[in-house]
Amino acid sequence: MSMIRDLRAVVRPSRVSPRKATSAPSVSYDTTRDPATPSAVVDCAVYRDGRRLASAKPLTPHEAMRQVRRDGGFVWIGLHEPTEAEFAGIAGDFGLHPLAVEDAVQAHQRPKLERYDDSLFTVFKTIHYLEHDRLTATSEVVETGEVMCFTGRDFFITVRHGGQGSLRALRHRLQDDPELLAKGPSAVLHAIADHVVDGYIAVADAVQDDIDEVETEVFSPGRGGVSRGVDSARIYQLKREVMEFKRAVAPLLRPMQLLSERPMRLIDPDIQKYFRDVADHVARVHEQVAGFDELLNSILQANLAQASVAQNEDMRKITAWAAIIAVPTMVCGVYGMNFTYMPELHWKYGYPVIMGITVALCLGIHRTLKRNGWL
Repeated sequence: MSMIRDLRAVVRPSRVSPRKATSAPSVSYDTTRDPATPSAVVDCAVYRDGRRLASAKPLTPHEAMRQVRRDGGFVWIGLHEPTEAEFAGIAGDFGLHPLAVEDAVQAHQRPKLERYDDSLFTVFKTIHYLEHDRLTATSEVVETGEVMCFTGRDFFITVRHGGQGSLRALRHRLQDDPELLAKGPSAVLHAIADHVVDGYIAVADAVQDDIDEVETEVFSPGRGGVSRGVDSARIYQLKREVMEFKRAVAPLLRPMQLLSERPMRLIDPDIQKYFRDVADHVARVHEQVAGFDELLNSILQANLAQASVAQNEDMRKITAWAAIIAVPTMVCGVYGMNFTYMPELHWKYGYPVIMGITVALCLGIHRTLKRNGWL
């Protein structure tokens, strides 16, 4: 246990909310990728006794495989959006199952864990929070990517899709802890799982802020003490983003449970204990995201109710003013008739009396309606 006492500190950098994150100086990490070369291989290295072996020139996956099979250790190959042709040679060298290879190349897979004879195939959905000044009806809140992991006895291969979720910083941190890397590919699998789930937690906190903002706007009293709600499209858009988040988290529950509970010959027993912590965090985030969905349903219903109440309030005011205007309209209508014999037509005080009665009636109706809350 002493060997992995600092496991959490190694694979978990300090969590910072995406909204509070500040720009940090860029760090240069070892990479075998030449920016001028359209290679899908981002990094390829051999590790023995937890340390990265130096190489006079960048290793190809085939050379790394031969070195590992000859001298021991394991190889960690990182790829970004490889084509079928680029991945075919690696799949052949390491004996990867064709179905897993097809999934890794095509992407758009749900999180899962599949066991083959000599390897484990794991799919993770990465989540990135997109900063925005104000939530609108077209705001994108989360962006998803994918990380596919092939775990074998002496190899670990990651295939990443999407512009987010780079693993170079994680590789660098793991290389700073040879004692942990000495545990083999299963230690890398745990580190990636923990890294992805920590990203879920940070994004969930940021999404919570967006939901709190919308909730405050919905229930804040508007003009006249009546809340008129917010644009329902904003709430619906946020709900869609939460659903995308949920599709990334929910399917991961079962794979993490299997990795933490069921003995597997490719997973070091000491490392397996720490998958329980990852499984607990996935369950917590899943409950949180499910709560987001239910809360947004309630907010959407409340917003529609607020809008309905505001419309009813407007209709009451319109009706009240219509009732007031009906009095002079009626009087003018009566005295606008062209009858020869009508009372008060030739009375000296007829006009001021009628006008006074009309104003008095209007004021009386206005006072009654205002006292009853119609105005």
